[in-house]
Amino acid sequence: MKRVLSVVLLVVLLFTMAVPLVNADGGTDHTVQKDDWLSKLADKFLGDIFAWPAIWEATNAMAETDSSYAHIDNPNVIEPGQKLYIPTTEEAAALLAGQAPVAGELGSAERPVQVLFVPSVDAGEIVSGGEVMAAALKQATGLNFEVSVPTSYAATIEAMCASPEDTMGFIPALGYVLANNRCGVDVGGAAVRYGLSLYTEQFLVQRDSDITSLADLAGKKWAVPDRGSTSGFLYPSVEFKTAGIEPGEIIEAGGHGAAVLAVYNGEVDFATSYFSPPLLPEGKWYYGMDPEPFDPMLAAPDEKGKLYAGDYRILDARASVVSTAPDVVEKVRILQIGDKIPNDSVSFGPDFPQGLRARIMNALVIFAASDACAESICSDQFYNWTGVEPVGDSFYDPVRALINVLGYTEEDIFGG
Repeated sequence: MKRVLSVVLLVVLLFTMAVPLVNADGGTDHTVQKDDWLSKLADKFLGDIFAWPAIWEATNAMAETDSSYAHIDNPNVIEPGQKLYIPTTEEAAALLAGQAPVAGELGSAERPVQVLFVPSVDAGEIVSGGEVMAAALKQATGLNFEVSVPTSYAATIEAMCASPEDTMGFIPALGYVLANNRCGVDVGGAAVRYGLSLYTEQFLVQRDSDITSLADLAGKKWAVPDRGSTSGFLYPSVEFKTAGIEPGEIIEAGGHGAAVLAVYNGEVDFATSYFSPPLLPEGKWYYGMDPEPFDPMLAAPDEKGKLYAGDYRILDARASVVSTAPDVVEKVRILQIGDKIPNDSVSFGPDFPQGLRARIMNALVIFAASDACAESICSDQFYNWTGVEPVGDSFYDPVRALINVLGYTEEDIFGG
C-alpha cells in the first residue's frame, strides 16, 4: 500500500512540475524545465517573445513576499526547478507599460537612447536593420531608441563622448579602446559569431594576381575600410611594421564591403578586411587551417543571399557584397590571415545609467537569439552576429598592446 501511495505521489509531483498551475492572483505558476528561456515562455503563454520582462518582473515581485518563487537576477539565466509567476496578458501589458520612462527622461520619446553604428557595411542596411533591433528592444524594455550611422569610426567615438549619458554604440575593438581612453566609454558585451568572440584580418588580392606573399605588397596600392578599423587597418599595420614592409598609397574605401569591391574592380592592388571562419560541413574550422578550404569556383549565393561553396558557408567580408558581385570569391582570394582580434563591442557612454544599461543588455542577448535578429545585426549584410557575450574592459587589452607596439596616437589613426 505504501508503495502504491509513493508512486501516486511521485506522479502528482511530476505532473505539477510539468504543468502550470493557476495562481490565485490570476496568472499561472510555472516550474522551469530544461531548455526553458523567458523569451520562449513569453511566446508560449503571452503570445509575444519580447514580453519576457513581464515574467521577470512579476516573478521577482512575487518573490518579495513568497520565498517559493525564484528571484531572478539575470533574466538570461533561469534554472530547472525554479518557480516562476506567469502574469495574465493584462498584467503583462501593465508591467510592460510601466517600464516606459516619463516625458523628458532618457528613453522617452522626447529623449530616445542614441544607438550609433560604425559605417563598416552599407549604411542603408545598418539603418533598416538597426530599426528592427530598436523596435524589439523598445518592446522588451519600454525605452525609445534612435538609430544613426555617423560618417566614420572617429565620428562615432566623438558622438559617444559628446553625449555621455545618452549613447550606446556598436563599435569595433580599436574604436572601443580609443573611446575608453578618450572619455571612459565602457563595454557591455562582445559580439559572438558562430561560437567565437574572436576574429582576425585578411589580406585580399585578385585571384589571378601574381602577389604570393606579404612582401609582394611593398609599394602596392592598399584599400582599407577606414583608418579606424581594427581588422582593416590597425592589425595589418602591425603585420607590415613587424615584417618591415612599406605599402604604397592608402585608400579609405568607406567600409569592409567597399574595400573588397576595390580589389574586385581592380581599383587597388590589395585590401584588408575582417575574416570570419567558414562554416564547415563537418567539424569546426580552427586557426591554422586553410582560410579557403573549398573550391572557390563553386562559390555562389543561395536563394537567401547566403554565400556557399558547395557545403561550405563563407562568412568573411566577401560575403557582404554578393548581391553586388556574386562571383566575388571566384575573382578575389585570401592571400593571408592574421592574428586573433577581440570581436566588436556593444558599449555605453561613460555616464549612461547602469539600470537602463542592464535592461538593454539583457534584452539584447535575447534579441540576438531570436529569429528577428536575422533581419538586423545577425544578418550577413549587417554585422553577422549570432550572439552577445558579456565581457569586461580587460577583454580588449590585446588591442591596447598593439597600439603601444605601433606607438600610435588617436591622431595617427584618425588624423587630426
